[in-house]
Amino acid sequence: MSTLFRLASQRPLSHLQFCGAVLGWLAYLGSPTYRRRLRDNVAQADVPWSAARPAIASAGRMVAELPWLWSRGPDERLGDLVRWEGSEHLDAALAAGRGLVMLTPHLGCFEIIGQAYAERFGAQQPMTALYRPARKAWLRDIVAQSRNRPGLETAPATLAGVRQMIRALRKGGTIGLLPDQVPPEGLGVWAPFFGREAYTMTLAARLVQQTGAAWLLLACERLPGGQGYVIRVQPPAEQLPGTHDEPDTERLALRSAGVVNRTMEALIRQNPGQYLWGYHRYKAPRPIDTPAPTPSDAA
Repeated sequence: MSTLFRLASQRPLSHLQFCGAVLGWLAYLGSPTYRRRLRDNVAQADVPWSAARPAIASAGRMVAELPWLWSRGPDERLGDLVRWEGSEHLDAALAAGRGLVMLTPHLGCFEIIGQAYAERFGAQQPMTALYRPARKAWLRDIVAQSRNRPGLETAPATLAGVRQMIRALRKGGTIGLLPDQVPPEGLGVWAPFFGREAYTMTLAARLVQQTGAAWLLLACERLPGGQGYVIRVQPPAEQLPGTHDEPDTERLALRSAGVVNRTMEALIRQNPGQYLWGYHRYKAPRPIDTPAPTPSDAA
């Protein structure tokens, strides 16, 4: 399998994306469960099917890009393949020096954001991204190579990883999170996401609230025909509540999760044709054996 993965990584990006589009449609047509979930999630969000339908191929492209993306050497540059819009918001946040939390949904080629940030901003301020090791042993080294490069560091999804991110923020560093994924039980709260209760991580908001870091929204749009990507940076339209606004910790967590979900909804509505609608966003969280890590526990 590793040989096939590396062979795929040598194909042109446009070829991989074409094959991925076919793969996306095969998965959609071949799995009634996946097809029903995708369509139900689109309907729940009240997004027109015509706008969301391209997401079927986009999901396959996302998978097909991974061999190329993860097999890139540490010194290989993205260059003109990635264009930034709104990078002045990143410049301002980094200049402020109080730490930065970057949030992005499962939209477009979200995997490339870390590498692109490291290439452009990593010398000024490295980025730490939360991750879970690949389940397949042959894939772990490849993923580690992709996510550990100059200007880009990784933190495991454990209490030690949370501590690592807090240290980075308190030194004025940058971290990246995908807050629209379902966290393990004890690491989130139930909050509305497109009008339906979804188990939502509390970590993103707590990191901002307890370290005083800034936070920005990022989304990476895939351009057609292998022409590259556009990473758009936006400040949040709605700020997170602080402990002075809501002293009750449970209510604070609920209100904060609501803000995070609404910001993700706004990003997704801007480009519904590249969102991962087939993700099981409304599932129950998986149980964990260890206590839920929070920034206050890790301090």
